[in-house]
Amino acid sequence: MNTRRRQRLYVVIAILVGLGLATSLVMYALRSNIDLFYTPSEILYGKGEDHQKPEAGQRLRVGGMVMPGSVKRDPNTLAVSFKLYDANGVVSVSFEGILPDLFREGQGVVAQGVLEEGNLINAKEVLAKHDEKYTPPEIEDAMKKNHKSPQALAEQARTQS
Repeated sequence: MNTRRRQRLYVVIAILVGLGLATSLVMYALRSNIDLFYTPSEILYGKGEDHQKPEAGQRLRVGGMVMPGSVKRDPNTLAVSFKLYDANGVVSVSFEGILPDLFREGQGVVAQGVLEEGNLINAKEVLAKHDEKYTPPEIEDAMKKNHKSPQALAEQARTQS
């Protein structure tokens, strides 16, 4: 192999190694910014066939319905706590800030934040659903599979306690 071809080969190899290194560094940096979507029952019982539960300290988004009677507001601050439910579980959410205008009991919401010990989500952002015309397919399937009325879920929670 002549020297000119060898130099070209070295340049191509160096470019490929550089691209691989850059890609791996970008993926490593973005790994901490990924927020996975969970329903309340997936937080409690795990997600998928292997029932993988989220760990405390993990950033996530949780979607569910606001349980009627669960909204508690602090009169002196903007702190609010409420419970999200689906057919098989209830998780608590704490949030400090201004809630969306469409936030109300019995309404579907998505809370984005960090999972704390005791299945408490410390939310940084709360989004209220305003329209049922479009819902991503995976969220729609999860809600159809996991939705029960608030009364049925409250009764189920009382019997488990």
